[in-house]
Amino acid sequence: MDGTELQARAAARTQELPGAELTHPFGDDWDVYKVSGKVFMLFSQVEGTNVVIVKSAPSDAKALVEGMEDITPGYHMNKKHWITLNPGGTGLDEQLVDDLVTESYLLVLEKLPRRLRPVDPETFGQV
Repeated sequence: MDGTELQARAAARTQELPGAELTHPFGDDWDVYKVSGKVFMLFSQVEGTNVVIVKSAPSDAKALVEGMEDITPGYHMNKKHWITLNPGGTGLDEQLVDDLVTESYLLVLEKLPRRLRPVDPETFGQV
């Protein structure tokens, strides 16, 4: 998956997340996805490569960074809570990208007051 495909896949997943919106508070070079005004995903270029930056639980972030060459600490973000998805390797597939975007969204939802949540993070996605 190249950088354009990676960002397209992550953006497509946001279309399925209630209340997700694309904003550009840092200019046109940064796509910032928010839910109820809180950031859960960013797109940018790092050294000419399109990347996706998502929130992650600290223990998950550490394991992902240590276990996958395509995942590095969050670019320009808190390295404990954010990770960067990098294109070009073999570790990132569509399902993992979907899962990481969804997890980021849910982590942000959990911290929001109930009245601001478009869905319940504990039951979202359950049949």
